[in-house]
Amino acid sequence: MIIKNYKTFYGQHCETTATGCLLKNLDIDLSEPMLFGLGEGLSYIWWNAKNMPRPFIGGRSKPDSITQNICWNLDLNLEVKETVSAVKAWENICQCIDIGEPVGLKLDCYYLEYFTNKIHFPAHYAAIYGYDENSAFLTDTIQQGSSVSTSLKSLSKARNAKGPMSSNNLSYSIRKKGSQTTLNDAVRKALKNNSNSYLNPPIQNISYKGIQKTAKEIIKWFNTAADRCNDFILTASLMEKAGTGGALFRNLYRDFLIEAASLLNDNNLLIASEKCNFAARKWNLVSSYFENAGNTDSISPLTEASKLLSEIALDETDMMKLINSLYN
Repeated sequence: MIIKNYKTFYGQHCETTATGCLLKNLDIDLSEPMLFGLGEGLSYIWWNAKNMPRPFIGGRSKPDSITQNICWNLDLNLEVKETVSAVKAWENICQCIDIGEPVGLKLDCYYLEYFTNKIHFPAHYAAIYGYDENSAFLTDTIQQGSSVSTSLKSLSKARNAKGPMSSNNLSYSIRKKGSQTTLNDAVRKALKNNSNSYLNPPIQNISYKGIQKTAKEIIKWFNTAADRCNDFILTASLMEKAGTGGALFRNLYRDFLIEAASLLNDNNLLIASEKCNFAARKWNLVSSYFENAGNTDSISPLTEASKLLSEIALDETDMMKLINSLYN
């Protein structure tokens, strides 16, 4: 069963790509930067738990929240299903596919057969639009090939994986309500909410406070890591290619601000977009310093990265204060 006339959304980030597919098939065709902005996606997290092989650096809001915020801001109905039963989890998919509705999935990308970089990450997203007796047909990011397939067995393992940020076979579908919030109003709400949340992080490892914390912690990390060469090279790769770090998300938010400036006729948002672009370039440098530290087994590049991270925290705070002054 494959959905007829299915429309593929092409994106760089997994959650906006999966959710973009569901929206596009509702004839809601928005750019990926607009989806990221409406999802109030710009944030940051430094996560270093004892059961993790290495610290995690994330440049966005927490998993699932982007889709939730998109639907909230556009006044769409979001139905999320979770279950510990693999049989029920598959039934949840089939019920939607069989009536022509694509489904968003949360998975551990390690088990997906088209992934060549085998790293456990159970907060990856893809949209499923069809299946046969052996395979599931998915839309993933451009980097992963966009239109891809994996065996039903591998899909089941990916959906049922455990670990940090995982969910119990989570799937979701989106439907229109009787009315829909105008895009202008949705953008204003998202700008207000994202700036408020960024400027008021609940804990020290989130948002700009998390970036400041990272500036200090990476030096400790270098001195305590069991395999620091691999850790820093891998982290750099994930930041640049998988989008876990800051540059991709800052580029998306920059482009969202440019779109919002035109939509709302507000040139102040262009000033904010320039600040965001400046931060994005610094994030690129941070990841290159991480890679250099791994390749040379030297702490010197991390000293430079630490300085940049402190600057980025100030730059992004300045940007969000400007937005907050306009839309709060």
